[in-house]
Amino acid sequence: MTRTRIAPSPTGQDIHIGNLYTALINYAFAKKHNGKFIVRIEDTDRERFIKGAEEQILKSLNNYGIFPDESPVNKGEYGPYRQSERLEEYRKYAEDMIKKGHAYYCFCTKDKLNESRAKMRKEKKVPRYDRHCLENNEINKKKELYKGDKPYVIRLKVPKNKEIIFNDVIRGDIKFNSNDIDDQVLIKSDGYPTYHMAVVVDDHLMDISHVIRAEEWISSVPKHILIYKALNWDLPVFAHVQILINLN
Repeated sequence: MTRTRIAPSPTGQDIHIGNLYTALINYAFAKKHNGKFIVRIEDTDRERFIKGAEEQILKSLNNYGIFPDESPVNKGEYGPYRQSERLEEYRKYAEDMIKKGHAYYCFCTKDKLNESRAKMRKEKKVPRYDRHCLENNEINKKKELYKGDKPYVIRLKVPKNKEIIFNDVIRGDIKFNSNDIDDQVLIKSDGYPTYHMAVVVDDHLMDISHVIRAEEWISSVPKHILIYKALNWDLPVFAHVQILINLN
């Protein structure tokens, strides 16, 4: 079955016009193919979370004639539909990636990270994580799960010099080299996932068939593909539409 979604973040007073535009495309595509349209709330940015924003987002969608088949209000078999209620799922799969050697713990402090990035800038290099913890921590060398209380994040272990190709139904084949991708944080020190981890896990578990979103997310796709492959999951169909400001 065709299943599409949007995943707005309740960090503003209402849904913004770009999300509304993408929602309309996803809704129309799902209905054309007798599928379902899902609204999933990405509420993992707790510092910017605005109380009442979720309710206003859903109300605005309804006001424009966009009625989700599944959402935090219209619950279905793939819930819960708020990311803050799915934290154990993200951790489970991140830890699975650690055991398989596709992710690792990073214990570096903000000062250590800032110092490392400043050094790279001085050397005219693109700032990125220097893999200090991957190369120097015994937990990561043994691919064991950490049980201590020292703060950490979990990072994606990006393979070196690997060509990543994916097909976008609008733009055709798009290529990236893994050397241009940083070891992205998957789980933050507060236990919440980053967008990259959560979107892959949720899209897979919610059986999303088509990921239709704005072109600004194209650069994130290779990171997502690495997560899909690390977990032995099939890829959805990708389609990246123009953002409104680029439409002629």
